[in-house]
Amino acid sequence: MYLILKKRHVAAVLACCLLLIGGPLAYRFTAGAAVETGAAVSWGLSFQGPQGNTPVVDASDADLKPYHAYYRGDTSQKKVYLTFDCGYENGNTASILDTLKKQNVKAAFFVVGHYIDTSADLVKRMTEEGHIVGNHTYHHPDMAKIQDKASFEKEIKSLEEAYEAAVGQPMKKFYRPPQGKYSKENLQMANELGYRTIFWSLAYVDWQVDKQPSHDEAMKKLTTRIHPGAVILLHSTSKTNAEILDQLITEWKKMGYTFGTLDELVA
Repeated sequence: MYLILKKRHVAAVLACCLLLIGGPLAYRFTAGAAVETGAAVSWGLSFQGPQGNTPVVDASDADLKPYHAYYRGDTSQKKVYLTFDCGYENGNTASILDTLKKQNVKAAFFVVGHYIDTSADLVKRMTEEGHIVGNHTYHHPDMAKIQDKASFEKEIKSLEEAYEAAVGQPMKKFYRPPQGKYSKENLQMANELGYRTIFWSLAYVDWQVDKQPSHDEAMKKLTTRIHPGAVILLHSTSKTNAEILDQLITEWKKMGYTFGTLDELVA
C-alpha cells in the first residue's frame, strides 16, 4: 500500500484501506477463516451491542493464541493500547508525539521502509521518547499472497535492518500485517521469526487526507467504541487525529481508561 513514490502512494492508500474500514458494519467478515490452511483473510470488525462491548472480529482468541497474535487485552480491565500506522510523513507526527509526551502516554508506531528512509528523525524521536516502533514490512505488500518463508522474511528483515541503521538498536518484534491481510501461514512465519502479530479492535475512517472526519465525528466514534482491552489503530497521516488527540486522551482518561504498552499486552 505504501509505495516509494509519494504521488502514487496516496491513491494506493485509499484503495487498500477501503478493505479495512468502511463504517460500523462494512468490514469483510470471515469469522474463523484464520484457522484454514491457505485461506487469506482481511482483518475486520463488526461493532454490535451496547457501548463498551468488544467488537466481533475475524478470528477467535483460540485461533490466534498458537501464533502469538493479539487484537485486544484483558477485557476485565479498562486498559487500552494506542497504536499508529505510519506509511508516509505529512506533517502530523511531531504534533502527535508532543501530545503523547504531554499526556505521559506511550504508543506503538508501525512503520514501513519509506517512512524510515524519509523520516528517520521522527523514528529516532519515537524510540528516544519510549514508544515502540513496530514492523509494518518494508514495501507494504499484501503479505497473504506471500507463501514462501524466504520472501516473507525478506520483507520483515529489510525493515529491521533499515530501523537499526537509522536508530542504532534492534527493532522490537511486533508485526502488523499490511492492509490487515493475513493467512495461517503468515501468522506461523511471523511467529517463527520471533514476532508478535498485532491486529486491532478499534479503528475508524481516518486515512483519507483530503476527506478528513470532523472533530465531532471522530470524537464520537472513538469515545463510543472504546472498550476494555482495546488495541486502537489510528493513522499518523490524519490531521484530525493530531488535532483531537489531546482532547481524546483526556476524555478516555475521564472514562476511567489507562494506557498500556504492547510489551504489557503480550506479557
